[in-house]
Amino acid sequence: QVHLVESGGGLVQAGGSLRLSCVASGRAFSRYSMGWFRQAPGKEREFVARINWTGNTYYEDSVKGRFTISRDNAENTAYLQMNSLKPEDTAVYYCAADLQSYSRSDQVDYWGQGTQVTVSS
Repeated sequence: QVHLVESGGGLVQAGGSLRLSCVASGRAFSRYSMGWFRQAPGKEREFVARINWTGNTYYEDSVKGRFTISRDNAENTAYLQMNSLKPEDTAVYYCAADLQSYSRSDQVDYWGQGTQVTVSS
């Protein structure tokens, strides 16, 4: 069992930056693929980024070059650094964890409660 708690969301102007954090409780954090999804009002939850236990990273096309996912296994924490934010990045961002790789929300076993990111134009 893994419990995930996100933080770091907020309101930022277009072009600004935010860093999201996801702290995981439970054992064997380093074995999990950690990731981020987002869900805007009226839309499906969509994949944003993932970092596997190997350290390999994967990004949705619209965030490549702007967002960076990382992890600190000693602190049981995953991060999402978001730069050059755009109004279309506005959504609730959810931390995700699974022992297998994933790119769809239905493939994920564990979720955080979500943190709101709002980018004003």
